[in-house]
Amino acid sequence: MKLSIVVPVYNSSEILNYLNDRILSVVHKMNLNNNFELILINDFSKDDSWKKIKELSKSHPYIVGINLSENFGQHNAIMAGLNYSRGDYIITLDDDLQHPPEYIPALIEKLNDFEVCYTNYKNRKHVNWKKAVSFINNVVSSFLLNKPLKIYMSSFRGLSKKIVLQIIKNKDPNIYLDGLIISTTKKIAMITVEHHPRASGESNYNLIKLLILWSNMLINFSFLPLRIASFPGIFLKIIIKMFRKKNNIDQYRIIEKI
Repeated sequence: MKLSIVVPVYNSSEILNYLNDRILSVVHKMNLNNNFELILINDFSKDDSWKKIKELSKSHPYIVGINLSENFGQHNAIMAGLNYSRGDYIITLDDDLQHPPEYIPALIEKLNDFEVCYTNYKNRKHVNWKKAVSFINNVVSSFLLNKPLKIYMSSFRGLSKKIVLQIIKNKDPNIYLDGLIISTTKKIAMITVEHHPRASGESNYNLIKLLILWSNMLINFSFLPLRIASFPGIFLKIIIKMFRKKNNIDQYRIIEKI
């Protein structure tokens, strides 16, 4: 078995050493030292994240570094990583260590019987407005994507290679990764994990990024008549144009890979 761990990185240069150490410890306990890769995608960070990724790759040959030409967003950055992943199982998690890597073995265990495994957080450390938005997002996405309410679409997830090969066929720049997953398979499991405080710095997610993500979901994956020709669809398209860079016509663009 080969394992790929895909991590989008944005302004997290101070965390990357610790993140790598935690992941390496887990992989060592799984006896996968020679059968895994850690793919770090720098999503146009404003700090020294890319410099740190290059430093780590020199001493850790399992690290694959991808540097994007501009800030494409979390889902697009993950898609870049998925396109270069070679694992039989692929884990995606955030760079801030709010997702404990120690749960990776539990995700892999579920993937023996399912094609996707999401995580549900207990003792969430997010601020209150994020908790409220997350709750609303789960209810709305369940309604629009025709998914069970119990499936919480966390960015800490496990995917089989079969599913990854299907979803990377999509080259739309306005990507909503979980919509692709839900529309590809119904063999989805859930596990509950602890949620930790961010290891350093502040969250990079804001309301504008959430609006763009929701608009991608509504326009591209809604089972309701909210297509682009409808009034809500047109309104959401305006939101995208307001907040996306005009030249962002690609799903992602790589300027350097190591």
